[in-house]
Amino acid sequence: MNTDKQKYKLLELAAHLRSYIKGQEHVIGRVVSVLQRGELGLAHHDRPKGSFLFVGPTGTGKTEITNAFTAFLFNGAKPLRFDMSEYQNQSSVEKLIGEKVGDIGLLGRALEKSNGGTLLFDEIEKAHPLVLDLFLQILDDASITLASGERKNLSGFYIVCTSNIGAAEAMRMQSTPFASIERTVLARVGQSLRPELVGRMTEKVVFARLPYTVQREICESMIAGELARLRKLGHSLEVSPDDVEAMLRAGFHKTLGARPMRSAVERFLQDQLAGKLLNAGGTAE
Repeated sequence: MNTDKQKYKLLELAAHLRSYIKGQEHVIGRVVSVLQRGELGLAHHDRPKGSFLFVGPTGTGKTEITNAFTAFLFNGAKPLRFDMSEYQNQSSVEKLIGEKVGDIGLLGRALEKSNGGTLLFDEIEKAHPLVLDLFLQILDDASITLASGERKNLSGFYIVCTSNIGAAEAMRMQSTPFASIERTVLARVGQSLRPELVGRMTEKVVFARLPYTVQREICESMIAGELARLRKLGHSLEVSPDDVEAMLRAGFHKTLGARPMRSAVERFLQDQLAGKLLNAGGTAE
């Protein structure tokens, strides 16, 4: 990466992620550092561009930040996502990389469509141990050998693994300093995942639970985003402070974080617009 335009884009990365991810300032700097090194070509060429283990309570932004940086760096692309709860059996290895000669598995088929981007493995702790063995090869030399015998080069990818390990402890430690929560969660990670796997991750990042004030900020951001989307469709809506409070009450959840918020916002605004369109008998102005 040499052009001034590309360098400027990397300098804008942190601000871009902050517009999407709230309440995780400690995460953004560490993620941006890995991404900037990867995009500048400073990472080892026989390893992935960078790798992350994102842990913490559900609905705190682990997948959202992955989606955000992938779209920003790879022209709107989405991560190639694998739900590891679907790979809990010994046969899951065959499902992922193929069963016999000529079969390349789900991972192989996904990689046929791209030679760079982000590979996202959700709930990594649920994968069968034989599946986890594959990650040692992926993280060590940025490659995976498929059942067909074909060897895929993954040096153009970022690897993201997410996990809810330690989330229950984190939620119970609401009045505890975050540094203590982080140590507790990472200790649980060390007990639950193989040390050689955890040790190969470029960054191991604990996401903090989202308090009410942060969820309000997320709610307001989601409202703005949905209103902008509806405007592109030719519709406009007025949102009152009472409307904001209603959406916040509907979407706020102590344990699920911001996960229910988007549905609450979209349902409320779309219902409002639907009612306006039906009552007017035409298009909303």
